[in-house]
Amino acid sequence: MIPLKLNLSSSVFSAPKYAAFAFVLLITSLPFCQDTFGQNLQSRPAPRLVTAAEGIAYSRPRQASVTASLSDSTSANTAGFPSIDDATSIERRAFDRTNEVRAQNRLTRLAWDADLCRMARFHAETMARLGFFTHETPEGLNLRDRARAVGILHFKVLGENIAYNQGYEDPGAFAVERWMISPGHRANILCRGFQASAIGSFVSSDGSVYLAQVFITR
Repeated sequence: MIPLKLNLSSSVFSAPKYAAFAFVLLITSLPFCQDTFGQNLQSRPAPRLVTAAEGIAYSRPRQASVTASLSDSTSANTAGFPSIDDATSIERRAFDRTNEVRAQNRLTRLAWDADLCRMARFHAETMARLGFFTHETPEGLNLRDRARAVGILHFKVLGENIAYNQGYEDPGAFAVERWMISPGHRANILCRGFQASAIGSFVSSDGSVYLAQVFITR
C-alpha cells in the first residue's frame, strides 16, 4: 500500500474548519476507468484531508442476505426517491459542480438518479449518527449491499466518494473541490463510463456536514 502525496491547502487545517474524504469504486465490468483507487477509514473523521491507499476493488455478490434495508429508516431525510428538484442546496451544489468539472474536461453530464440519492442520503446520515467514516457500515454492509437495499440489483459499475467537513460556507462545492485534488476521487468524477450520479447529505446538530456521492453505469 503506497500512501498518496497531496498538496493540501492550509485552510484545511485552520480551526474551526476541517474536512475528511474517502472514496471507493466497485467494479463488475469496467473497460473505461483506467486508474481507480479504494480506501477504508476505520475511525471517526479527523480534522485533516484523509489520504488513500492505492488499489482496485473487485467484488462478487455476497451469499448472505442484506440484513438492513433503507425502508427501515424513519428519517425524513431518506424518505422517498428524491428527484433533482427535491435535492437540498448542498446536494444540488455538489451535483452541479461535478457536472461543471466534467464539462470542463469534455465529458458528458451525469444524469441525476433518485435511487442513488436515497442510498447516498441514508449513508451520510448513518455515518453522522453512528460516528464512523467509511464505505462499509458497522454492520458490515458494503457499497454493493447498500445498493441492493434500494433495489439496485443490476449494474456494470458503481462508485462512491464520501466527505465530511465543518465550517465552510459552501460545503457541497468545497467537497468537489477537494475531491478533485485527490487522484481516486478525481478518477470517479472524471470517469467517462459513468452515466448517472446523485449526492446525499446530512447536517448534524453541531453543523458537521456528511456527504456521499454515488456513481453508476447500469
